[in-house]
Amino acid sequence: MPTLIDLRSEGEKPGEARPRHPEKERRPDNASPRKPDWIRVKAPTSLGYHQTKELVRDLKLHTVCEEAGCPNIGECWSQKHATFMILGGICTRACSFCNVSTGKPSPLDESEPENVAHATAKMGLKHVVVTSVDRDDLDDGGADHFVRTIRAIREAAPETTIEILTPDFLRKPGAAELVIDAAPDVFNHNLETVPRLYHSIRPGARYYQSLRLLDSVKQRDPNQFTKSGLMVGLGETKDEVLQVMDDLRVANVDFLTIGQYLQPTKKHAAIDRFWTPEEFKALETIAYAKGFLMVSASPLTRSSHHAGEDFARLKAARLAQQA
Repeated sequence: MPTLIDLRSEGEKPGEARPRHPEKERRPDNASPRKPDWIRVKAPTSLGYHQTKELVRDLKLHTVCEEAGCPNIGECWSQKHATFMILGGICTRACSFCNVSTGKPSPLDESEPENVAHATAKMGLKHVVVTSVDRDDLDDGGADHFVRTIRAIREAAPETTIEILTPDFLRKPGAAELVIDAAPDVFNHNLETVPRLYHSIRPGARYYQSLRLLDSVKQRDPNQFTKSGLMVGLGETKDEVLQVMDDLRVANVDFLTIGQYLQPTKKHAAIDRFWTPEEFKALETIAYAKGFLMVSASPLTRSSHHAGEDFARLKAARLAQQA
């Protein structure tokens, strides 16, 4: 599997290096176990990969593909698919699983929504996924920036369907409503893990706030598709994962993704174990039985992996249910 992790990032001044995760520098090292054969992927080398990389660089855009060290980057970028990450490249949270840079963010790039829209149109994306860092420093948590990005994409690429993967907008009254009312085709917010592990894995978030956010989408716009994702391999039990499924179904979430946690660096949360492909298949079967319209569960599943194809299947599943 290729090493996609850059332990350093740009500082406030050009050419200045800073740790990607200054809050983790003093943490003890966590050994990363050898990856099983079903986790391994090829290094990205295709022409399409390099063309996508060049376009992203030219427009000064961030992608979660790079920032989070996604193992599927070679496959997706070779097909000229990328998940854009707005609100800058520095997150105000310090989740122990995540490889996105943390620290004090820079001011918003006001041209970012239009640049994302231009890239969407130039790449000919039929379905685009837009996510972001957490911006607890902003009064609206970045909600208006999401709205501007959705509107810009609709203007530049009116036939493109839009999926957003948002922060939790914790303590940002009215922010979620702004984004819901912009009517993306899919509203995604990941729970990431089971509630017992939030204190160590997702300390800046609150499990029930995330559930309420997903529920509020359906309450405000019942026709909007909702989606959420989980990682396994952090120490959760199967029963805990099944309880999260039940919680998501109470919130009427349509689409569930489940993937294997992969440790970005030795300073990040340790991998408890690797779930087998057979275990992922069993989770998928159970999730469908619980009523999800769409489920993607495999070791390399990520929120935006095959998002366009999955959206088509999601729409078909709803139509079949309504028939």
